[in-house]
Amino acid sequence: MDGMPMGSSSMPTSASSMAMDHGDGGPVPAGMKPASDPKYPVGSKVILTADHMEGMDGARASVVGAYATFTYAVNYTPTTGGAMVKDHKWVVQQELQDAGSKRLANGTKVVLTTDHMSGMKGAHGTIASSTDQTVYVVDYTAGGMTMKNHKWVVEDEMKPAK
Repeated sequence: MDGMPMGSSSMPTSASSMAMDHGDGGPVPAGMKPASDPKYPVGSKVILTADHMEGMDGARASVVGAYATFTYAVNYTPTTGGAMVKDHKWVVQQELQDAGSKRLANGTKVVLTTDHMSGMKGAHGTIASSTDQTVYVVDYTAGGMTMKNHKWVVEDEMKPAK
């Protein structure tokens, strides 16, 4: 495992155009293992460089969790109807039905067990890309709204706060 995303796409995530449930992301899924030596330990202050949501890129954040697992960008059709969501970042191994413990290949068909967004839980989709980078839960503020326990941000989507 090289730590780099496999099959990364330049397609933008559709998350910003959908109803996201992010006021408080709640607890991590059962079976999550804390990372043994994360680059950004719990309590670290970071700057987000991801654009999963409007206002996220450049936001200051605090790390509240760091985990070792496989993390996936997925394409899926919401259970509530509507257009396919492409390249949704991120879903962890523990949020996929019967995913086992091995890294899933790009194109693998999956069923989502998480509810990051409306219509996500129970949705059928496919793996678009994956990474084994440390994955983080963060608290941050963007556009005057505080996000607690935001799931997920991978290591290369953050930089140290100065």
